[in-house]
Amino acid sequence: MNVLILGSGGREHTLAWKISKSKKLRKLFIAPGNAGTGEVGTNVNIKPDDFDSIGSFVMQKNIELVVVGPEDPLVKGIYDYFLDHKDLKKVSVIGPSRKGAQLEGSKEFANQFMERNKIPAAKFKSISENSFNEGINYLKALKPPYVLKADGLAAGKGVLILESIEEAEKELKEMLQGKFGDAGKKVVIEEFLKGIEISVFVLTDGKSYKILPEAKDYKRIGEGDTGLNTGGMGAVSPVPFANGEFIQKVEERIIKPTITGLQRENICYKGFIYLGLMNIDGDPYVVEYNVRMGDPEAEVVIPRLKTDLLDLFEAVANNRLSYKSVEIDDRTVSTVMLVSGGYPLNYEKGKKVKNLDKVRDSIVFHAGTKIQGNCVLTNGGRVFAVSSYGNNLKNALSKTYKNTELIDFEGKYYRKDIGFDL
Repeated sequence: MNVLILGSGGREHTLAWKISKSKKLRKLFIAPGNAGTGEVGTNVNIKPDDFDSIGSFVMQKNIELVVVGPEDPLVKGIYDYFLDHKDLKKVSVIGPSRKGAQLEGSKEFANQFMERNKIPAAKFKSISENSFNEGINYLKALKPPYVLKADGLAAGKGVLILESIEEAEKELKEMLQGKFGDAGKKVVIEEFLKGIEISVFVLTDGKSYKILPEAKDYKRIGEGDTGLNTGGMGAVSPVPFANGEFIQKVEERIIKPTITGLQRENICYKGFIYLGLMNIDGDPYVVEYNVRMGDPEAEVVIPRLKTDLLDLFEAVANNRLSYKSVEIDDRTVSTVMLVSGGYPLNYEKGKKVKNLDKVRDSIVFHAGTKIQGNCVLTNGGRVFAVSSYGNNLKNALSKTYKNTELIDFEGKYYRKDIGFDL
């Protein structure tokens, strides 16, 4: 099978690394990819949202399966694009339809979907500029802290958690006036849920589903979960408190009603569902849906998958996922992100990376890199995810941290406390 992966981050390198091991694979392409993906497949200089160029490349190279890594092309409707073009109809796309992608692309849509399908989540109210006063009254009825979410995609920056009502009122006004561009034309005000965060991942063909390993990621830039939010500074899997009883609650209360709701509402969905959950005294609540694998969660979840991922994707495409079984590695996997100095604000690119060849007992997934001559250079805020297997969390983290210290580039930063709270 000829496969094209769309994206350029750590998630895409992880997917490429796993798919490259499949006996079903003939050729693997990644658009645009990075220095790491170039080691397991062929990088192609096409942007993931350039649908016409992707379509032409798919026909030229006889691609049979397209795996969509990031959310943006999904929200823009790449699944529908393929479906609407007779030459591309036969190509399978792993990712939901445009309507299905609204679970991530619109906070309002996701909250209304959960409300309709009786899925446990925070109480909410959607506000536009015309209903600003209603928003103020709703905020005053809530207890602090206050949660404001831009309705649309805002590159991970559209969620604010505010301690005072004055701050909340000010930010609501600024968001509605364009602080996050079109993404904030509507703002969802949510009740704050206090608990422990966990991410659970599902692969579905729209009717049946398989539950993949759970993960806990660490979003903030500073140790002790302080400072600005990032795309993720590290992750671990499995999560100690996610025992059989908790995952069973997730399945019965959240996964089954989600899949049933998608079917009932005639939403075509073939791909990953990322459930961002809050564990509140042993009960799961949905904080957010994502419509693709997480990053850096992919860098701990995919390595624990013993089953051929390409075989599962083929089953998703052919509505035969129910006939497949999923085998999970019992070992723990930890990952720590190495980021550019200044991230998540301003940072420099083009720094030369040293000592990659000295890494032992870890897998280095490239997130923001490029090749120049014989050198690997930094090319993003998050540069590498260093993942390691271990018989327990301590053992996995020990290997990961040994290699994060070894890899070097100017301005390198990483959190030294990933997984230490578990």
